[in-house]
Amino acid sequence: MRRRELLVSAVAFAALPEARATEAAMQAAIRAWAGGEPEVGALKIEMAELVENGNAVPVRVQASEPVAGLALFTPLNPEPGVVQVAFGPAVARPEFSTRMRLARSQRIVAVAKAADGRCWMAGLDVIVTLAACVEP
Repeated sequence: MRRRELLVSAVAFAALPEARATEAAMQAAIRAWAGGEPEVGALKIEMAELVENGNAVPVRVQASEPVAGLALFTPLNPEPGVVQVAFGPAVARPEFSTRMRLARSQRIVAVAKAADGRCWMAGLDVIVTLAACVEP
């Protein structure tokens, strides 16, 4: 690759918009997964509300009643859907734990879907001091 081609490629890459979802994209992803608009309900999201480094943030989501699935969404990461977990009918207290990257301070939304079609969600505002997902 010649220097001129490298320079043009670097300028074109720098001019690209930052890869991130939007609030509208997150709401659309939630509706698509839940099959409608979930109501606000009882879900427990365990996550630090002040995160020093957004590269590997531990999170735990727990439902207080049996559900068919749990999902986690964010509006500012490159993709709004972080994880979707399915459960069998024998799981009495469904929960999952994972680590996620956070692009910046934002509201994390967990959604539960029951086998009978009911859906509910809960949110948590998280402040991130060192962002992830936007670093080169």
